[in-house]
Amino acid sequence: MALEALFIMLLEMFGAQTKFAQKAFNLSREYLAQKETKVAMANQGLYNGFIGIGILVVLLMFPSNAVFSGVLLFVGFVVIAAIYGSITANPKIIVSQGLPAILALIALFFS
Repeated sequence: MALEALFIMLLEMFGAQTKFAQKAFNLSREYLAQKETKVAMANQGLYNGFIGIGILVVLLMFPSNAVFSGVLLFVGFVVIAAIYGSITANPKIIVSQGLPAILALIALFFS
């Protein structure tokens, strides 16, 4: 989950003008070229980066009795964002971003 969030951060902040980003976000080149879109994408990327770093910090630096709660919090954020994004932006987000988060939650509860 952390690596996916950090990848999305890099894509949104620095690669939004690429053909890969156009396809991944289902947005036109013209829309992605607008200044306002660049700023909005960079902001979204920053938040994804916070999620990725948050998960890594919890896993690597939190005491073992706090890891479950910390990871649950950050992965829960991703699930909520995926649900919202699939409703408001692109239904495919529930699969591309939500499914890994849901699988991570299931694995978390069985660990």
